[in-house]
Amino acid sequence: MIMKQVRLSQQAKDQLSRLKGKTGIKNWNVLCRWALCYSLSEKTLPTDIQIVADSNLEMSWFTFGGDYYELYEALVKAWCLQMNLPADDDTVAKYFRLNMERGISHLCGTGFIKSFDDLVKLTIKEKEK
Repeated sequence: MIMKQVRLSQQAKDQLSRLKGKTGIKNWNVLCRWALCYSLSEKTLPTDIQIVADSNLEMSWFTFGGDYYELYEALVKAWCLQMNLPADDDTVAKYFRLNMERGISHLCGTGFIKSFDDLVKLTIKEKEK
């Protein structure tokens, strides 16, 4: 498991709150999964910044990943290897956080996401690239 607990920054929590309202998705973990996958699909390194986990939004790794928690870990490890990064636990955990925070920021900042359907359309558009 990448980490025991996933805690987000206050900025990411605020952005997720806006996305929850727009999409109707009620669970934080579901939106975080979308954000992680969206960021991983960008195929670039997120900016290596210190993420301050200063919000009260916290979930266990198993809550984040649900039944597919192993798949999400494998995706991040594979992404690290694709980016020529080590796949040790510390690196994987670091880039999991960076990708999730970046994904949340990008989903919130697109201006395109106004409903759940827009989120699905974005996924389809990414697949067609």
